[in-house]
Amino acid sequence: MTRLLALIAASALTLSTAVPATAAVDAVTVRPDPTYQQEPFQGWGTSLVWFANATGGYPDEIRDQLAELLFGEDGLNLNIARYNVGGGNAPDVPEYLRAGAAVPGWWKAPAGTTRTDTDWWKPGDPRFFDTAADPRQRWWVDRIKQDVTRWESFSNSPPWFQTVSGYVSGGFDPNADQLREDRIGDFAAYLAQVTAELERAHGIRFATVDPFNEPNTSYWRTTLGPDGNPTGGRQEGAHIGPALQAKVVPAMAEALRATRLKAAVSAPDETNPGIFADDWAGYPASVRAQVGQLNVHTYGTGRRTSARDIAKGAGKPLWMSEVDGHWGSGQSFTSMDPGLGIAERVIDDLRELEPRAWLLWQAVEDYNNMKPGAESPNGMNWGVIQIPFDCGAGDTLATCPARVNTKFHALRNFTHFVKPGDRLVKVDTTTDVAAVRNTELKSVVHLNKTDQAQSVTLDLSAFGSVRNGASVRPVVTDQHGALVRGAAVSVHNRQATLSVPARSVTTFEVNGVSGVNRAAALGGEHRLTGVQSGKSLAPSGTSLVQRTTDPAAADQVWRVERRSGGYDNRAQFSVVNTATGQRIGVNGADVVLGTADGPATRWVLSSTGDGTWTFVNVLTGSLLDVIGESREDGARIGSYQATSGANQRWTAVARG
Repeated sequence: MTRLLALIAASALTLSTAVPATAAVDAVTVRPDPTYQQEPFQGWGTSLVWFANATGGYPDEIRDQLAELLFGEDGLNLNIARYNVGGGNAPDVPEYLRAGAAVPGWWKAPAGTTRTDTDWWKPGDPRFFDTAADPRQRWWVDRIKQDVTRWESFSNSPPWFQTVSGYVSGGFDPNADQLREDRIGDFAAYLAQVTAELERAHGIRFATVDPFNEPNTSYWRTTLGPDGNPTGGRQEGAHIGPALQAKVVPAMAEALRATRLKAAVSAPDETNPGIFADDWAGYPASVRAQVGQLNVHTYGTGRRTSARDIAKGAGKPLWMSEVDGHWGSGQSFTSMDPGLGIAERVIDDLRELEPRAWLLWQAVEDYNNMKPGAESPNGMNWGVIQIPFDCGAGDTLATCPARVNTKFHALRNFTHFVKPGDRLVKVDTTTDVAAVRNTELKSVVHLNKTDQAQSVTLDLSAFGSVRNGASVRPVVTDQHGALVRGAAVSVHNRQATLSVPARSVTTFEVNGVSGVNRAAALGGEHRLTGVQSGKSLAPSGTSLVQRTTDPAAADQVWRVERRSGGYDNRAQFSVVNTATGQRIGVNGADVVLGTADGPATRWVLSSTGDGTWTFVNVLTGSLLDVIGESREDGARIGSYQATSGANQRWTAVARG
């Protein structure tokens, strides 16, 4: 542990260990609001691919150091891990994947098998299954299993003998499906058999199995050289379009049942929320019912709220199951750019997606691949830790050093203070996340990307109780130090004001603030106005339309009634016209007004904290939507799948 702390202290920042006394310039007010609480957070994690395969055979002092940096209490304190079930190329295919990316498959091929031999494998046949496969990634499983509270297994590609191209790096046409349709059942059986063996051999339990990774993309292509051997791509991947995904999901669910695994199917693990929504739209209702958890990546950041509302409409948990990236001008272990970049991504993901968990791609990257001249002229900052992926049995931490960048330090401002079981609550800024534990506000994480110091006022008026002696303590990460604890500031008149330095990530530890100020909760009589049109909802017979806002129009006032779920972000509401007594409901794709209460007239309301809301129907999962994105007076309101469009967002202004 002493060596770990020394590495953390010496790795990146440390111009000094104190926050400089800089005069605050910008004034910012942050208002956490516990009347809108996300579901209990499951935690922080990483995929083990490819770094576990690369480093699991390293000398103990190196691999133990890496494990402590990721899963130790003084490191990132992660509690979720995703195990990659390798596909594996045929025995006669020369190595061409990037360092660490050739994750071993769990098959055992007969002697002399080549890439053209594709019909020998049989599900469940012990002759063709290697129980000793993948020893390096499995070292990691044993090393971290006491720290991991939730496991997921996932696949980047089926084994070569289940693919169309015969290679695990993708098809020759990256837009064509790569999984052979006549091998869907075999592929699902393979994943289930590996997952079951991992549970048996390592004494762990998988909560979910995800058979896809960014499947509906054109990322995955195999190219062959003149000798007929692959020259690219550099990692396992397989295009699997929505129609084929919809065949794999039931097969995966059946394979899990047949293997007596309690794990649920997760999907589609798509590269961004927009393609995620396209995938989901391609699943029939019967297939959707067999997905236990929704996974999405945020390599593209548009339409996060669509993924959020799809998950709410489906009544399923949502994970942000993978992301990383490069921020800054080149490889650096001192620049704050990577740390500020990853902090912004976390905040935006948590605020707009409302995920149950947030995971890195692979937290450890190959230093050799990231150094200047490898991937780019100036190098790159992927990974929160970088270490060479070619270290040998004789190496030590001195000859094979692990280097942490400022992403590592900035993430600890989240992972050390937002704990599993906490509930993230609505915040009225785009630079903060706040978490309550039981009924107490425990932490607010604030990002200051500007070049000026800030005076940050926490407005605690949405909470029910502020005890005498309540206080807020800043914990700052910037260019001068990591997790530097400042002096506590007392709360007065339900506010506390603290200074934070420029280009910093600060966690405010809060003590003595709890409960809910019920007066702050959404409810009562409101005018509901379209963000796109500026017009207000009004009845037209049994239809719903938008009308030019008229403060004197009684039929433009709606009573928002909280019906179930308390202050949960999936609470159900009725929306009743105060003049006519009609409730807003759905009949298929139509929005209708009636008087009966039931799932068709119940709505889940979602907000990013900006004062606008989407309305997700409990029965259909569709959203209240201005048909055709019309701005015209009298335009009809219908229901439609989530688009994140302004025609699906509404302000709720309390009746004066």
